[in-house]
Amino acid sequence: MKQNRNILSCAHPLKEERSEPLPFQIPKPAEEDPEAPLRLKKILSSASYRQADQDVDFLNQDELRSFRLQVDFLKAEQTLKENRVENTIVVFGGTRIKEPGESKRKVDGLKAALESKPNDPLLLGKLRVAERVYAKSHYYHTAREFGRLVGESRRQAPDRACVVMTGGGPGLMEAANRGAYDSGALTVGLNINLPYEQFPNPYITPELCFRFHYFAMRKLHFLLRAKALVVFPGGYGTFDELFETLTLMQTRKIKQAPVVLVGESFWKEAFNVDFLICEGVIDPEDRELFWYAETAEEIWQSILDWYNVNGEPLL
Repeated sequence: MKQNRNILSCAHPLKEERSEPLPFQIPKPAEEDPEAPLRLKKILSSASYRQADQDVDFLNQDELRSFRLQVDFLKAEQTLKENRVENTIVVFGGTRIKEPGESKRKVDGLKAALESKPNDPLLLGKLRVAERVYAKSHYYHTAREFGRLVGESRRQAPDRACVVMTGGGPGLMEAANRGAYDSGALTVGLNINLPYEQFPNPYITPELCFRFHYFAMRKLHFLLRAKALVVFPGGYGTFDELFETLTLMQTRKIKQAPVVLVGESFWKEAFNVDFLICEGVIDPEDRELFWYAETAEEIWQSILDWYNVNGEPLL
């Protein structure tokens, strides 16, 4: 007992701050060297003095690319794990195909402009394109309804819930995120950093909206948890994501999963798979890597059927 009292009397109290500053906490005063403050200011502002993990210029050097690739992957990986996102239904589609009302307003605006310039070739060309986009705007409703179906499916199998994942942009990606949002489900958006400013669509779960530096890391996350890919009409970006997926499945680099192309008439015009078979550049069995669908119910049911047929029910 006497020994314990001695220990307590010698021990210092727990303190966050020191009573006396250490020598290096005080800059050399001008009284000792009039030029010291200016010299110290130059040192503190020099690039070499920046802490490495807070030095953006250093982190952006070519030699640090492997490090940037790692953190680009890990940030989304850890966040998705923390939110228990294990199974995703990835939806691709054009950013220019928007809600019918918005597309119609663009058509009406061009028609109004043509009233004063009826033979303007530029306006006539824009009107033709706007009318084609408007004709495809019904896919917005289809994508939104599909997102809702996927979101609501979590009630059937909460421990195996599928989460809608898109590129996070406007148009048909927005529609799919919006449908899942309507159902109250989590929904993911994988934005990419581009030379110009862009905004994610407002229906992504805030904690699950990511912005990638590298397309490769973004594509990796598209496929890591994908239980199916649903591809609506779109442009270069949509084709890039679709063909990369088909190539990986064709070569068996990844396990096969349903790939559903929505809008058979669009896809058969844009992508002539029979021509590729006839030319001998792909095999007939490669045509079986995807199928077509038109409605949200048809898309979702065909995905469920595929898993049931293959003995691995999705829900």
